[in-house]
Amino acid sequence: MIVEKTIESSQVLLREWRQAGMSIALVPTMGFFHAGHLALMKKAGEVSDKVVVSLFVNPTQFGPHEDFDLYPQDFAGDCLKAEQAGVDLIFSPDAGMMYNQNHETSVSVHELTKGLCGRDRPEHFKGVTTVVAKLFNIIQPDYALFGEKDFQQLVVIMRMVSDLNFPVKIGGHPIVREDDGIAMSSRNAYLSSAERTSACVLYKAMQATRESVLKSAENRTVSELISWAKALISEEKNCSLEYFSIVDEDSLQECDEIKGQCRAIGAIRVNQKIRLIDNIALY
Repeated sequence: MIVEKTIESSQVLLREWRQAGMSIALVPTMGFFHAGHLALMKKAGEVSDKVVVSLFVNPTQFGPHEDFDLYPQDFAGDCLKAEQAGVDLIFSPDAGMMYNQNHETSVSVHELTKGLCGRDRPEHFKGVTTVVAKLFNIIQPDYALFGEKDFQQLVVIMRMVSDLNFPVKIGGHPIVREDDGIAMSSRNAYLSSAERTSACVLYKAMQATRESVLKSAENRTVSELISWAKALISEEKNCSLEYFSIVDEDSLQECDEIKGQCRAIGAIRVNQKIRLIDNIALY
């Protein structure tokens, strides 16, 4: 496995691969790899000849008072895990390389980013789409893989790719979960044992919502399902709910009724400090 920290040296290698007729898959990450990241890397190896992982903690997708300075990092450990997962290149630039001092261009997807996570983090998705657009231009991959845990992000990236005609095929990967059901996340490292137990309430509420939907005899309305889930979460005193919604998977608009491909999606804060997200298909 090769590790490159500059755009120019990475592009020399990537050009050689393309000239040899090799296909390239990109897995964008912020590092501190867990089983979810590794599943994406292995999937990337199944659809392409070469796998590139970007490892960059992107400052523009963090809002004021968020955890940019504290975001967990383990570069040596990440390199070892990536190599074992079959990665061919880690592209690990610094912020000055990705955003020079005169940088003033951004990429925004408007409607899809207004609700859900975008409601309380108004600049977050502009940071995500801008850095992903830059990575697509730098790496020029044939494929790019994203985890479904960040479901809104996946839908937003797919819209950006469609609207801007990026020649990249986007793939999603199902959520990889811990034994207790909590979605794999780098931020799980922040949780104490007690906080970890509390954090499971979001997934439990989503499971209960799904089970209620699949038991059509219960015939709960969307508003009843949401109220029920919120009540379950409110019982966990260590957790505060940011949002819990049932949305159409394509438009991310809140559903009036359960039909087609709907998804429950939500975010909580554990002890007001650790923000976790999750989602589950309701079909």
